Amino acid sequence: MAKLHFYYSAMNAGKTTTLLQSNYNYQERGMSTLLFIPAIDIRHAQGIISSRIGLNAEAHAFEPNFNFYDFVKNYIQNTKISCVLIDEAQFLTKEQVLQLTRIVDELKIPTLAYGLRSDFMGEPFEGSRYLLAWAEDVSEIKTICHCGRKATMNARMDNNGKVLREGEQIEIGGNDRYIALCRKHFMNGETSSNRELNTGYNAARAG
Repeated sequence: MAKLHFYYSAMNAGKTTTLLQSNYNYQERGMSTLLFIPAIDIRHAQGIISSRIGLNAEAHAFEPNFNFYDFVKNYIQNTKISCVLIDEAQFLTKEQVLQLTRIVDELKIPTLAYGLRSDFMGEPFEGSRYLLAWAEDVSEIKTICHCGRKATMNARMDNNGKVLREGEQIEIGGNDRYIALCRKHFMNGETSSNRELNTGYNAARAG
């Protein structure tokens, strides 16, 4: 039975790697897939899903007005597919998540969405909010904070490693801009670099 799956996590938990592994599993069994990534994500190249460990795959780039249901319905007129996979699914709109439910319910194609649950201010993304509400299967991909506790929050940093509390919700970036933290250190604004700096400062004072 086809289902809508949502795999969520904090930054750098391996979401994209998991997506690409799932895609490989389908293709290894001779099954065709459709991959999607937001058009705004051009960290590597538009229409390329790439993981931190070097795996990559071509994907269809989507904008906020892109209609997933219409695209997939037309696509399968000529090509049979076994799964739809979406990277950075937090950037989906409410309407697009609804389209994914129709792909599952009406076209009977399993759909796997991978994304962040919340932004750098701790607010839920629109796409994630409705995926959490409407997906049949919701799974967390876990990662850890620098303290060893489970990381659930995504902190955005400036060039000096200071945690930012204001700004536009959407800003594409990697390890240079974002870090996964537990809730305590997110609220305190304490990144690993902050901790190391403070530890060194206190040791210097003690000396």
